[in-house]
Amino acid sequence: VFQKYRQYMSGLLTPPYGVMETGSNNDKVPECVKKTLLIEPHIPHRPTKTITQVPSEKILRAGKILRNTILSRAPHMIRDRKYHLKTYRQCCVGTELVDWMMQQSPCVHSRSQAVGMWQVLLEEGVLNHVDQEHHFQDKYLFYRFLDDEHEDAPLPTEEEKKECDEELQDTMLLLSQIGPDAHMRMILRKPPGQRTIDDLEIIYEELLHIKALSHLSTTVKRELAGVLIFESHPKAGTVLFNQGEEGTSWYIILKGSVNVVIYGKGVVCTLHEGDDFGKLALVNDAPRAASIVLREDNCHFLRVDKEDFNRILRDVEANTVRLKEHDQDVLVLEKIPAGNRVSNQGNSQPQHKYIVMSGTPEKILEHFLETMRLEATLNEATDSVLNDFIMMHCVFMPNSQLCPALMAQYPFPSQGTEQEKMDYALNNKRRVIRLVLQWAALYGDLLQEDEAAMAFLEEFYVSVSDDTRMIAALKEQLPELEKIVKQVSEEPKAPQKKHKVLLQLFNTSDDRAQKRQPIRGSDEGEF
Repeated sequence: VFQKYRQYMSGLLTPPYGVMETGSNNDKVPECVKKTLLIEPHIPHRPTKTITQVPSEKILRAGKILRNTILSRAPHMIRDRKYHLKTYRQCCVGTELVDWMMQQSPCVHSRSQAVGMWQVLLEEGVLNHVDQEHHFQDKYLFYRFLDDEHEDAPLPTEEEKKECDEELQDTMLLLSQIGPDAHMRMILRKPPGQRTIDDLEIIYEELLHIKALSHLSTTVKRELAGVLIFESHPKAGTVLFNQGEEGTSWYIILKGSVNVVIYGKGVVCTLHEGDDFGKLALVNDAPRAASIVLREDNCHFLRVDKEDFNRILRDVEANTVRLKEHDQDVLVLEKIPAGNRVSNQGNSQPQHKYIVMSGTPEKILEHFLETMRLEATLNEATDSVLNDFIMMHCVFMPNSQLCPALMAQYPFPSQGTEQEKMDYALNNKRRVIRLVLQWAALYGDLLQEDEAAMAFLEEFYVSVSDDTRMIAALKEQLPELEKIVKQVSEEPKAPQKKHKVLLQLFNTSDDRAQKRQPIRGSDEGEF
């Protein structure tokens, strides 16, 4: 019918994109938007569903200010529009709203930022897609303010227009501050298959700041960006899942808090923003070990469903070892392949090793000492690991923290039989001595400027010297330690000067590189 009577029905199509007088139906849709569907295919999980049951007062006020300002400055933007013989009352076009917002305030720098600011209103139901099918998009789609949902919506008075003009810039500033979070939630509510490369990058940047993911590699975080789903619940007391149910998802708290409840014990702990839960049931294929109950209104979560968890994270979590103290992770290790090696004696070496992903400085030092090898002849890999630790310890553990920690580790207490205690104490002392020797040899005269380090060396030498009277095995390391301590103590202090550290990828000069030195904060770098 349309094809037969095209010339008579063209006026019933969508009004044009651009500036028009209210009620005009005679213009055509421009070529640039003809190919964009007004009503796009329906998204099953309803990404436009509001995340709050009732809009907050400040967002309601923001919506009223924007609507009244538009009616005051550009009334043609809010009007009745027609599409496929259906009239949509008092609505705006998404692209026009973005154009208008960018013209109103210097704090709006991009169209993407403006989209996030309008999405703030849509999340709370102050602005809505006319068919409740889309989040806010910079497209030829129709949106309606909450006040215009009623047929008898009043127009603003002159006094209201003046008030809104005065408050507009503050409203723009507010929306620009909370817009990025709304934009992030909007992306997370898209089906994973519809996320663009830019969307994935925005999600990845957010994941870098989430505590529960801090130990994961960049590759894993980027994979998660493609599968994470946003989930929100408006009411405290909502049960997310019950103890004994099958585990289907892993959750990370974005906003709010939850109670962990166990039958017969009640609330055993509370989890807050950045914490995660639900992982154990997925890793072990076991029922939920506890119930999760929302502790407050408007809680937001990131969710990873079981299939994606098994594909991306199950091996990582199965190979992750966590040491906890007072319910806090103090050391996180990940098991990785180490290659098939054969020792000089022909014995096969372990084909995996553990690397430190995160931890407290003291626990990292303790783990490093426990895993340090004590062969008489150091291989290249072992020596490299030791040097890496010594060169980089200042990043997470300065000398003021390292020295007392080493002193505490030297007589480190152990458990077991008397023989086991003696063996453990001997090996631990030898490891600490070896670490101190390497540390003092590398830093050399720099230690003269550090009174705490000098005092530590003297105290440490006295402790080792006393131990050699009881433990003969330590005598072979004592002369080297004595030499290092005397060398550092007796050398005259160098005049205060700036050391230039030359960093080169290739040495093209005939001059040989100077002896390696650790970098200090006062050094000048030449690149």
